[in-house]
This record gives sequence, C-alpha cells and structure tokens, in this order.
Amino acid sequence: MQKIFDCSADADLLTGLRLAKASLGRTDLAVIPTDTVYGIAANAFSPEAVQALLDAKGRGRQSPPPVLVSGIQQARALVEIFPEAALNLAETFWPGPLTMIFKAHPSLDWDLGETRGTVALRVPDHKIALALIEETGPLAVSSANLTGQPAATTCQQAFDYLGESVSVYLDAGNSPKGEASTILDMTNLVDSYDEAGNHSGSGTVKVIRRGALSEAKIRSVIGDLLEANNQ
Repeated sequence: MQKIFDCSADADLLTGLRLAKASLGRTDLAVIPTDTVYGIAANAFSPEAVQALLDAKGRGRQSPPPVLVSGIQQARALVEIFPEAALNLAETFWPGPLTMIFKAHPSLDWDLGETRGTVALRVPDHKIALALIEETGPLAVSSANLTGQPAATTCQQAFDYLGESVSVYLDAGNSPKGEASTILDMTNLVDSYDEAGNHSGSGTVKVIRRGALSEAKIRSVIGDLLEANNQ
C-alpha cells in the first residue's frame, strides 16, 4: 500500500490529505511538511495517538510534543492566559518558526505527557500543514526523527527514520528553512490593567530553544521582557 504521497502532483496531494485526515481521526500517525522541518503528527486529543507518536520517536512522556494550531483564535482556546506580549509576537511571527509555551486551559481533556500543566503552540507557515489542521483541529506534532537524530528535512529522511510506524507521508520536497522553531516560555508573564484600562506587564520571557527565529527579532517586538542570554 502506498505510504508516501507526492504533494507536487494534484491527485497525490488530494489523496494524501484525505488519507492523512482519516489516519489522524483515528489513533494513527502522519508525517507532514512544515516551514521548519518535517513533523510526525497525531491527534492531540487522543492519548493513544500521542503515545504512539512518542513510541515512534523513542521518546518518553517527559518530553511532550508541541501542538500545531491554525491561528491565534485556536491558540487562545487552548490556553488559560494569552498575555499581550504573546499576542504581539503571534501577530508578528505567526505563521512562522516560533513556538510559545503557555499554561494550558484546565478544562482540556487531553494527555500530551508530563506537561506540568503547560502546552507549546505554533502556527506553521506551510499551506499543506495549515490545510490539514483546518480539517483535523490541533495536532500534536514533533520533528520526524528518532530521538537523538537530526530532524528530517526531506520526506525520505522521515520515512527512513520512522518507516511502518507512520500510516501516511506527505512529501512536499525539501523543508524551506531546515531548522527547528525557536521556543519561548511565556508562563511567567502577568498582565495587569489600571482603572483607565492601560496595560502593564510583569515577568520575563525565556528562550527554551534557539531556532530559526532570532532573539534579535523577538527582542524587537517585546524588548526587555526577553531575558538576557548570558551564554
């Protein structure tokens, strides 16, 4: 049975998207292209699917996968607080190579692993990934590689890593950036407003992983809220 679908061919793209959607609607996995690197995707609201993702990568529950969303509105529905600094970053860099960690909404019925009540969110700048998320809803997505190995920047690399553990592979050629997203921890930010509605914020934003989005660009949006990096 065909597993790899060439997204440059319309017939393959439509078939691949249909089968990927069906797989993700169950507990199966799909490899999808993003603007950074190829990702292995699972239904974020299926504990069995998320565990299958972790097992395929050889990863433990202490390393929960990020979640890809279609936009700011979908992101807001998943988090307890979406601080103003995060909104400014999202409006500037989403879709794009920026992942932000928030406190997850306490009502969410999911199990991504040992998240300590947080969730890492990103909007990918890739039309195929976004089209799939629009159909499926939020997807748990981690880089399509075995733990400890370089991230896959081609679909064939992803297949060589993951093989039969994934039901559908969507091949969109080489990854545009070839570098993982930058990850920021937004959970220490607190917004406050005075009686006139003027905003002030406290707390800091910490870089958890350097990636395709530079710290200089992040600082240009949120200034001194970004912790100084002394490394």
